[in-house]
Amino acid sequence: MTAALKFDSAAPLRSSPGTGSRVIPADRSLAEEEALRVAESVALQLAKTAIERDRQGGHAAPERELLKNSGLLRLSVPKPFGGDGASWSTILKVVRKIAAADSALAHLLGFHHLQVAGLLLYGDSIQQERFLKQTIARNVFWGNALNPLDKRLIATDTSKGFVLDGAKSWSSGSVGSDMLTISAWHPVTSTALIAVVPTSRTGVTVVSDWDAFGQRQTDSGTVTFERVQLDAIEVLQPPKTTPTPYSTLRSQIAQSVMTNLYLGIAEGALEESRRYTVSQAKPWLLSEVAAAHQDPFIEHRYGNLRLMIRSATVLADIAAAQLDAALANGERVTKAERGEVAIAVAEAKVLAHRAGLETASQLFEINGAGSTRAKYGFDRFWRNVRVHTLHDPVDYKIRDIGRYALTGRLPEATPYS
Repeated sequence: MTAALKFDSAAPLRSSPGTGSRVIPADRSLAEEEALRVAESVALQLAKTAIERDRQGGHAAPERELLKNSGLLRLSVPKPFGGDGASWSTILKVVRKIAAADSALAHLLGFHHLQVAGLLLYGDSIQQERFLKQTIARNVFWGNALNPLDKRLIATDTSKGFVLDGAKSWSSGSVGSDMLTISAWHPVTSTALIAVVPTSRTGVTVVSDWDAFGQRQTDSGTVTFERVQLDAIEVLQPPKTTPTPYSTLRSQIAQSVMTNLYLGIAEGALEESRRYTVSQAKPWLLSEVAAAHQDPFIEHRYGNLRLMIRSATVLADIAAAQLDAALANGERVTKAERGEVAIAVAEAKVLAHRAGLETASQLFEINGAGSTRAKYGFDRFWRNVRVHTLHDPVDYKIRDIGRYALTGRLPEATPYS
């Protein structure tokens, strides 16, 4: 087993041997059991500037470089292509741990791995070898421009492939990315294609226009395309392709990333709240206790929050194990097996959604007006989880779960279910 990496807060984020921070060499494989220790080191580093960066928003270039230098971008790339071949159970725990400190950077990391998963689910062996080996060799940071609801990006046939014109919104990780996964509407067939394209290609412009009140550093800008050439080898899923149960597992990976982001936010909020309650909160005058943390009403609240987070965590880990099992089956996975994964992920996501919102909100009720002071930055937990839990309506997840409970009906495969 290799030694855990440690990041020195006094050292520059771009470091070389002997300057402080230790960086994983390009030829070193990151053992799965080491991944969480590395994630812990990264989270500690990110936590030191999380409050101020959350206020500023914008592009967190040094922090993205920290993720690159950590070796965590290699996790999802299979070993034959030079990566670590980690399970999604491991990757999602890494995302969760980092989200407790900085949910925006955890989002970027999770969505990087989601794009790698797209190559594995949609691409053929030639495409996988080309782009995944390139991912390791160049330490590529992948961004997302695959918003399925935005059909403004149009693909037009050419003799060499397609030409892209239009725009994609909500493109998480696009600012500062090396490669993009994109979806584009093909009017001739009234279907979409899925492809990859270098962010630096002529005609591709990433606009940093993300201005939500939470998740401020997810680099979720708008990407515009003007006469962008798309070569045939870059098309992972051509127009008029019927998705298989295996390929539609991508939506379950995306939903799982979000689930663990919410859980990480809940865990981070609970820990920050606990520290404040124990060290700074004052007991209410009617409580008849010497310290706030001895108040039975406060104990009751912490007990309920812990139960919510623990329950959601158990379901998230169960769902991740089912996801890993389905992915291991490859194209043999059945529609029913895929549907069972969707139910497991939906159950976990609903509870994580509730745990994140409740914990981030009750933090203030527990600790009182003093906890709202700007220097603590506790509001970032609520703002981040509130923005991200609006990604797709939770009511439809609960509906799917209810239908399954009543009749055994499994969810239809969509980009969100």
